[in-house]
Amino acid sequence: MSEPVRLHILITTLPGRGQEQIEAFRRLAPVVRAEEGCLQYDLHQVSGHPDRFVLVERWASRSALAAHDVTPHVIAADAASPAFRACPAEVIELAATPVA
Repeated sequence: MSEPVRLHILITTLPGRGQEQIEAFRRLAPVVRAEEGCLQYDLHQVSGHPDRFVLVERWASRSALAAHDVTPHVIAADAASPAFRACPAEVIELAATPVA
């Protein structure tokens, strides 16, 4: 059986455009959370930094994540994000088990 995949995605918006990221996430989240294999999909704003976010994703398997990446709604969201993001998101994949 496949191990779950855990991602932390660092997002920075253009100055003053954080609310656009929040609104885009609110539209996208229900659709993503309904995808097969989605275990977690949560956006957190960095405390004290209204234009910085961490998206926490957890998928049941690598194949579930791969299927998610090619859905029409994710492709559309990725195409729209440069309008308010300062740079491409940084994707950090966490190891399957904690070190301690």
